[in-house]
This record gives sequence, C-alpha cells and structure tokens, in this order.
Amino acid sequence: MSKIKKKLSAEQTAGLLKILKARFEKNMKRHTGLSWAKVQAKLEASPEKMWSLEEMEISGGEPDVVGYDKKKDAFIFYDCSPETPKGRRSICYDREALDSRKQHKPADSAMDMAAAMGIEMLTEEQYRELQQLGDFDAKTSSWIQTPDDIRELGGALFCDFRYGKVFVYHNGADSYYGVRGFRGSLSV
Repeated sequence: MSKIKKKLSAEQTAGLLKILKARFEKNMKRHTGLSWAKVQAKLEASPEKMWSLEEMEISGGEPDVVGYDKKKDAFIFYDCSPETPKGRRSICYDREALDSRKQHKPADSAMDMAAAMGIEMLTEEQYRELQQLGDFDAKTSSWIQTPDDIRELGGALFCDFRYGKVFVYHNGADSYYGVRGFRGSLSV
C-alpha cells in the first residue's frame, strides 16, 4: 500500500496561499497584531502542513489563523467556517464507535478523519476560544475531544452555539447526525 502524498503542487500551494491570505486580511479581528508575511513564510517552510490546510479547506473548514504560540513559535489555525464543515458531517466520534455499529454505519469517524488530515479535533477550551471570534455552529454541532473517562463509558462530547452561549452535550460515541461534524486545529 503506497503512502498518501502529503505535498501540494506549486499550483495548489499558490492557490491555497491566495485563499488563506484573503481570509486572513478579511478577518483581522481573529489575529490582531499578526503579520501575513510571517504566516506565509511559516507555511512555505511547511509543505506537509500546507497539505493539511488544503484538506481542511476542501472539506469546507475555511481555516484561518486564530493565534500565535510563542513557546512553539507556531501560528494556530482553526476551522472558521460558520457551520461545522460540510465535508465532515454525518460521522460518529471514533473508530471504536464506528466498529461497534451493527447497521447503518456512517462513512467515517471524526477522530479517524482528523488523523488522516494531519490535524487535531478542537478541545472544549479551543471551541470556547473560537466562539470569542464570532458565532459558529448556530445551526450545526461539532464533536470535540472527549476525556477518557467519558469515552470509556461509551459517550462523547459535542458543542454548539445557541442563545448567545456555548453548550456542551454528550451523546453515544456511535451516534451521527447530518448536522454534526468536527472542527480542527493545526499549528504551523
């Protein structure tokens, strides 16, 4: 089995940089004080991260810079699409949940998709940080990283934004809905 090529062509790279730059400039409140030139330099030095950002983009995530980690010298990208990414919906939480379904299995799981894309699912803390930058998931919901003690009991957590507040809920990890997907993060 051949390894998936995780590098974009020069044309794909240029196209993605153009999209990311336009989004960066349109949404400056998400990354006050950060410079696109520095972000672009980091991106150009990280072809595998560019591949992951392309995966986020083509699945409807609309990735954008939401911060800078000084300790790691890394820019942080989150999925900033208004609703949970369309290309990542109708999925259960993880492989164990997917394998446990006897019938009507979804096509994939959130954890498997995130791993295949080279990104991390948002934590509850990151989801709450995202909501400080705008209103996201007003009609959809997103799986979030679930603590082991909850997952061991068969559950998983998801969030949405209703009535001006972030709500955290639980569901069976094997459940899936047309309006539930996941949001990811990537450090570059």
